[in-house]
Amino acid sequence: MHAHPDDLARLRALGWPDDDTAREALAAAPGARLARVASQHRTAYDIALGAEDVRRVQPPVPWTRPRFPPDERAAVGDWVTLDESGKTIAGLLPRRSVLKRGAAGEHHRQQLIAANVDHVLVVVGLDQDFNPRRIERYLVLIRASGASPVLVLTKADECEIVEDCIDLLLEVSESGVPIHAVNAKDPASTAVLHPYLGPGRTVVLVGSSGAGKSTLTNTLLGRQKMKTNAVRANDSRGRHTTTARVLLPLPQGGCLIDTPGMREVKLSGDEDVVESFDDIERLAADCRFRDCAHVGEPGCAVRAAIEDGSLDEARFANFAKLRDELEAAATSQAERKAEARTLSKTITGRLKDKYGRR
Repeated sequence: MHAHPDDLARLRALGWPDDDTAREALAAAPGARLARVASQHRTAYDIALGAEDVRRVQPPVPWTRPRFPPDERAAVGDWVTLDESGKTIAGLLPRRSVLKRGAAGEHHRQQLIAANVDHVLVVVGLDQDFNPRRIERYLVLIRASGASPVLVLTKADECEIVEDCIDLLLEVSESGVPIHAVNAKDPASTAVLHPYLGPGRTVVLVGSSGAGKSTLTNTLLGRQKMKTNAVRANDSRGRHTTTARVLLPLPQGGCLIDTPGMREVKLSGDEDVVESFDDIERLAADCRFRDCAHVGEPGCAVRAAIEDGSLDEARFANFAKLRDELEAAATSQAERKAEARTLSKTITGRLKDKYGRR
């Protein structure tokens, strides 16, 4: 199936990439009316049919059931098909990428943040919000999503040690992550981000409250769309001026998804910590023992690097922490899946006992 030029222009304004993968997804839904999820509510979705055409629709009945898998419901950024009435979502197109985290709290569940994004802009303020260890945690999440990370350091106009801060992120830049220091209020300064925002592209902003996500969104939009608040002087934190994830078409031709500030950046269990700490893994390959725990074993190349200063001990400690957290999350995820399979078999057995085998 080939989209009509008018339909393609409408979809491109919503971030449709029109590459081979997208064309295959389009071909799998012949004759369907496509839309993109712009925001999610408790019992409904706002979907965009065009840059200026947003309307509220209902989810399919199965999505409303308590035990329906959360990752099979639509998230902001998802492409969906509508039924003939245009009032209910009929189906979900395959995702190109999905950014998720472990849900806040003690339970180990996953929370979808955004789908079908090309780049994740990690917005970090050059004030007390600046934390290399937290940035490393974000990168672990993002690299598991299928999207590419970009680090945006805001409040560069208020910081006198911008280059020193960037120097503290040497491992991040060496891993190929672009780093941009900007004044989020200045269109000329934020123009460095425009290459990520062209037609058919989608970015999502993540970061702490007060980092400047809403200010950056307003500047990229060229208008005051998102509310902004001042941050507290003692810890540079702000209130949640953005209270829900929302997709916004940009004048550059692409789309931006703004998100509420994250107090907790929790692993979901699907990540690969090694990918974000390959420098430590390269060192570990030179340890005397293959199962070296890098604690006090003789011939440990990792401990030697820490002692001679070529490896930051805080970076290694963060690696160990994230590795242990990932193992715990992965174990809990496997246990949840096993419980779901057992419950499904139990229900199926009871139904067969009650209604007989067919």
